[in-house]
Amino acid sequence: MTIAPIEAPANNLVLCESPRAAIDKLKALYDSAINKTKDQFDRYMAGGLDDNAQATAVYPYLCVSVPAKSTPYTSKLALGRIASTSIHGATVTQPALFEPYLEEQLGRLAQNFRADIFVGESFTPIPLTFALEQATATLNRDKREALQQHFHTPNLVSTNDNIVDGQFALKRTGPYPLSLFTAERVDYSLHRIQHYTATKPEHFQGFILFTNYQRYVDEFVEYAKGEVEAGRATSLVEPGNRVFTKGKPAQGPAPKLPQMPAYHLTQKDKSGVTLVNIGVGPSNAKTITDHLAVLRPHVWLMIGHCGGLRRTQRLGDYVLAHAYLRDDGVLDEVLAPSIPLPTLAEVQLALTQAVQEVSKIDKSKLKEHLRTGTVVTTADRNWELQFEGNAVRLNQSRAIAIDMESATIAANGYRYRIPYGTLLCVSDRPLHGEVKLPGMADAFYQERVSQHLEIGLRAIELLRNEAKAGTLHSRKLRSFDEPFLR
Repeated sequence: MTIAPIEAPANNLVLCESPRAAIDKLKALYDSAINKTKDQFDRYMAGGLDDNAQATAVYPYLCVSVPAKSTPYTSKLALGRIASTSIHGATVTQPALFEPYLEEQLGRLAQNFRADIFVGESFTPIPLTFALEQATATLNRDKREALQQHFHTPNLVSTNDNIVDGQFALKRTGPYPLSLFTAERVDYSLHRIQHYTATKPEHFQGFILFTNYQRYVDEFVEYAKGEVEAGRATSLVEPGNRVFTKGKPAQGPAPKLPQMPAYHLTQKDKSGVTLVNIGVGPSNAKTITDHLAVLRPHVWLMIGHCGGLRRTQRLGDYVLAHAYLRDDGVLDEVLAPSIPLPTLAEVQLALTQAVQEVSKIDKSKLKEHLRTGTVVTTADRNWELQFEGNAVRLNQSRAIAIDMESATIAANGYRYRIPYGTLLCVSDRPLHGEVKLPGMADAFYQERVSQHLEIGLRAIELLRNEAKAGTLHSRKLRSFDEPFLR
């Protein structure tokens, strides 16, 4: 008989006979907790709660016990390595949203490590606003001020990236983290995703393209509609959760665009493509990747424009980042600029192959139009005005291009263990007399945007095959004592 681990911070842990049973148990516990919160809130609004009554709905707890016999196998891995029988646990939110992910990951644990899977109730309360998003929207002042007497509010002390950033690397007491994020951290981001992109988290696909220009969005929407009408995709979801399906256009007026609108070309198995227009600047790039990381996408790629820094480059040439000079500053406190961001071979090869296939450039001449090297990411849109102060640094770095997002996206991909890559297109050459002006820019956009997007989509196709084969998620991104869930 398998005994539930007493070290786990949870109540009523039950051994589950299969990953499927564990997921069903998680869903039942979560739904029960949400219903309990809703019932108590309704009573609160009706004045029926006692002055001392407080909501006690808690997140489900997922616990995995990996036996000592798995030690030889885990010693070859960069994630979830163990030296003896070990316990790993995590609070879980919205298990229905993460069902395919949980099924895949728990299935791997059960099959490869013969792990025992337990599910119970954690000691972590579900904050009211995470359980019922609109609950406080219509409260009057008195009801709002008294709310904290009866309900839990988000706890920012425990809503953090401590696991992601290695704060638990030396922890040797209690269960090890099972996943990179706690339930509160996930809930925090799920609500922010909808706020920033105007689409629900469930629409996001496993393969994400970031861009910094609206013209890519226009091209993507037209391409996506063609894929849906041809039956090669399930739907196109636009901001406002407007759904376009075969023979049925999206209903209702288009909403005012949010800060970073997202468009989803969906597949039933989440293997479709999401395009997010993050706009210009590293702050947006950090913000959206901080939140999308909780969805555990297979890969994210940056396809946008850059300034070419070499005389031999021409407008419309492509830049494949092999390294990054992080002058954006937005992640320096959690990931020092001195820490290298490794190149991921699977992503680099896919992007290179996609450029050659789509552009139909002869392989012998590919290097004339696709240059690899260091990309500088700056937070200063008018960096040219400070060129004398930057010239030596740009020269020492051997940089070939400059933009405002790519290194930020790569750095957060590294932090969150999500494969990343950058393919930019040279839209101006400010050091060589070709500054970005309206007339020149319009001609460039007409010629290159469509091809650049097609290259990004082709690269996603190639990376989708890597993901299916299990060869995409590089060990280069894994830290010491890595959680078992990807």
